[in-house]
Amino acid sequence: MAIVTQTPLNPGDSPLVREALNSVVSRETSATPTATQTPGDGDGSWPRPSKCRVIAVANQKGGVGKTTTSVNIAAALSMHGQRVLVVDLDPQGNASTALATDHRGDVPDVYQVLVDDLPMADIVKQVPEMPNLYCAPATIDLAGAEIELVSLVAREARLRRALGAYESMELDYIIIDCPPSLGLLTVNALVAADEVMIPIQCEYYALEGLGQLLRNVDLIKAHLNPTLKLTTIVLTMYDGRTRLASQVADEVRSHFGDTVLNTVIPRSVRLSEAPSYGQSVMTYDPGSSGAMAYMDAAREIAHRAAMV
Repeated sequence: MAIVTQTPLNPGDSPLVREALNSVVSRETSATPTATQTPGDGDGSWPRPSKCRVIAVANQKGGVGKTTTSVNIAAALSMHGQRVLVVDLDPQGNASTALATDHRGDVPDVYQVLVDDLPMADIVKQVPEMPNLYCAPATIDLAGAEIELVSLVAREARLRRALGAYESMELDYIIIDCPPSLGLLTVNALVAADEVMIPIQCEYYALEGLGQLLRNVDLIKAHLNPTLKLTTIVLTMYDGRTRLASQVADEVRSHFGDTVLNTVIPRSVRLSEAPSYGQSVMTYDPGSSGAMAYMDAAREIAHRAAMV
């Protein structure tokens, strides 16, 4: 049975966050060791970035854990005092679901921000019981944005302009959950972001198509966003029982070095269950292997702030 170290609480934490951080026993019957300790473990203080870090979580391959990574990294950061906005840029709206943010067809969403110039402040909602976490929801309308953006002026920079005008609060992180494609929505995310985070599934097809994504990042850096950097790679769906998972992880690390987080995210039923309850795994089952892995990953990301 997995045990998670108790984390110091902040006076402003909501009851749900306090309960999650106090939980020490997993409801999972098995767990996989997922990470080496990073600087600052146990001190309860995660450094805040000197300016807001805008991170696009991108991979055109579906099912690699983009949304799961976006939501749980954001939740973990917010539980340690960071102020985080998740921008759901996927028409499926899965990040909105996981953060219990209404995204019915008639709800103002990212589509209206991109196409109709609605201010970002008009769509951002605080996530229930998570005082430092906010979500800009996506509805199915966003599926039509790829076509409608084609005829608009500065179509690649619509999201960057919207985020630049969003001044209703100070944020430490903006995490953009990209759709599984390399279309205009993903281009908007990469133009708006300072950093790219790529989740890579620990399976055979993991590196297929990655070259195209990296070429797109280079093109956007050359022509649209010179400050864009690939800063983080997260290894997801790691199954320690298979030699293949270790081989893929070793190959990724040999190619990308320190860009790859020390933490690997294991396969965990809790990660799949949590969104059906409108929660991240950080509050749904904070003692599970998936929750502990994402907490360690978020800690690494926070401590890398000084190096970015």
